[in-house]
Amino acid sequence: MGAALTAITNARVIPLVQSEDPYVAVETARALAEGGLTSIEVVLRTEAALACMEAILSALPELSIGAGTVLNKQQAEDVARRGAKFIVSPGLDEGVVACAKKHGLDVFPGVATAGEAQRAVNLGLKTVKFFPAALSGGPQMIKALASVFRDLEFMPTGGVSASNLADYLVLPSVIACGGSWLTPKKEIGAGNFEAIKRLAEEALAIVRAVSR
Repeated sequence: MGAALTAITNARVIPLVQSEDPYVAVETARALAEGGLTSIEVVLRTEAALACMEAILSALPELSIGAGTVLNKQQAEDVARRGAKFIVSPGLDEGVVACAKKHGLDVFPGVATAGEAQRAVNLGLKTVKFFPAALSGGPQMIKALASVFRDLEFMPTGGVSASNLADYLVLPSVIACGGSWLTPKKEIGAGNFEAIKRLAEEALAIVRAVSR
């Protein structure tokens, strides 16, 4: 198990950060960390995404910062060179997986079907993103996949929120959940980073309740 996977397994909740402004990205990550969440996925959905990731890595080196929405090998190379600790993809791409392995990075490609899960297993992967979780069958689908792929672990993302987080985390095959509910655009746009901190604290309280 790589260091990033260990951090994710310990955190159990992976917030997604999307920003056009490196300063805002750093303050968002800082609020999440103050709320107790120390593994963060910076999604490549803006022109400034790489700059935002680098800014967080520089300002908050104690955090485990990865890159998400990595769609191809070139993007994987870019984030690896810029210091990403792990790579997350919405789908399963062999080029991304190979690049991550070359750089010694944990990689979590997305799967939604048994066929994709089987491909992941045959590529030597032990942990995958389950995406889009809610639209792909939610906890019941994960149970079904886990019954067949018994050594595969899942990180559901997409439609996960505080209201259903526990439903996923109680599953033995789920190591963590990812989600953007922790970083609502409205609060970030208003500079209300205290709200981000509170959402992180709420998520961590759910994690602790499930652990008990």
